[in-house]
Amino acid sequence: MGNSMSECNPGRDSDPQDGVVWRAGSQTWPLGRKALIMGILNVTPDSFSDGGRHLDLNDTLAAAHRFLEEGADILDIGGESTRPGAEPVSVDLELSRILPVIEKLAERHSLGISIDTCKPVVAEAALRAGANIVNDISGFRDPKMIEVCANSDCGVVVMHMQGSPQTMQRNPAYLDVVAEVRDFFAERFQTLTRAGIESARIVFDPGIGFGKTLRHNLALLRGVQDYLVYNRPILMGLSRKSFIGALLNDLSLGRREAPTQALTALTRRNGAMIHRVHQVKENVGALRMIEAVL
Repeated sequence: MGNSMSECNPGRDSDPQDGVVWRAGSQTWPLGRKALIMGILNVTPDSFSDGGRHLDLNDTLAAAHRFLEEGADILDIGGESTRPGAEPVSVDLELSRILPVIEKLAERHSLGISIDTCKPVVAEAALRAGANIVNDISGFRDPKMIEVCANSDCGVVVMHMQGSPQTMQRNPAYLDVVAEVRDFFAERFQTLTRAGIESARIVFDPGIGFGKTLRHNLALLRGVQDYLVYNRPILMGLSRKSFIGALLNDLSLGRREAPTQALTALTRRNGAMIHRVHQVKENVGALRMIEAVL
């Protein structure tokens, strides 16, 4: 890659986030001390945790307002479920779900608005409507998605996923999941920056639960600093994931919220500076507590 391992993988003796910022359009967040919260707003009928709750525009905007009052820095808008086995939806349907929400939020607030999509056409329309972050679970594998973001000043979230939502949990296998995720991030960084996307706009997500077994997920939660590349921040999306139910031997969603908060605090301690969650207030509290004693 032309960079030493120390440049790609900072040592644990210093805070790897000192001086790091994330830029997304007119928004700039310093990440040296205070972690960010990204509140999840799925405008879908079939997302695993909150499907169907935000289909009405007024309900969605009320939830967004509540998230902001509770301390969310960013709202992540999704119009297509990415749960295991989920079927893709058409571009037109996805746009009809997300554009009214983004337009209203952009009119009323100055904040981070993220579009959770792997479709370049949807990302481009969302950016025109007022979004300033593209969160792509497919890791920007589509060159057209890279082009859309290179022609914008948006922030980008690059997620690692083995397979697709339809196939990812059939038989995920790695020789070394942490090393493979790190190598994927390093390659993506080089590809995106060569395409004209500034490094300060790039964030990485290890994709907890996306083509990973329980053992893989736990290794990624423990080893956050082992897949930091080029000093770019890690976004952690583990809220209410099924591996929590597997560890508890209880698949009910209601039992997953307190463990989510515990893992939010743990992964913040391990170096994750952006946290994508369903329950904003409780996870903000977990972050502020762990940060008070770090």
